[in-house]
Amino acid sequence: MDLHEEQEVLLSQQPTHLWRRRKLELMQWTEREKQTVAAKRTEIWNDVEVDAELVAALTLLHRAGVRTEFSCAGVSPLDEPIDHSLYAYVTLVQNEAADRFVNFALSKMRSRLLATLETGTGRYDLSSFFIGHNRSFCWWMQYCAAHFTDRNDYSVAT
Repeated sequence: MDLHEEQEVLLSQQPTHLWRRRKLELMQWTEREKQTVAAKRTEIWNDVEVDAELVAALTLLHRAGVRTEFSCAGVSPLDEPIDHSLYAYVTLVQNEAADRFVNFALSKMRSRLLATLETGTGRYDLSSFFIGHNRSFCWWMQYCAAHFTDRNDYSVAT
């Protein structure tokens, strides 16, 4: 392997039975008939269109010095299946604040959080581990961001 080649490191530690459950949920989701229940809601945040469900979390992370690059609130399996990601996710740029936030989120969300680090680009990818738990992921991201900021009294000038 080339030393400069990008490597993805799994940071979360879900047990084997949860990975089996996830695979089964994914297979069931792909076979299920999908109907639109709710339209995708977006807002402009820092000159970028983002999912409305993540605006509060992204704002709190930004105030704490954690830079985000990409995000998607995903949906429940019955919501707008074409325009949404199957998983809710947030991509963070690695820095000291992001390192601390990822560790904090892992300690709070435990098996709910799938966290990886792309070593070549210095990017964390945080996503919902379970299929159909995307709104819950958005809530947990906001919860963790709020408590991370409060706990550390960590805020940068905005």
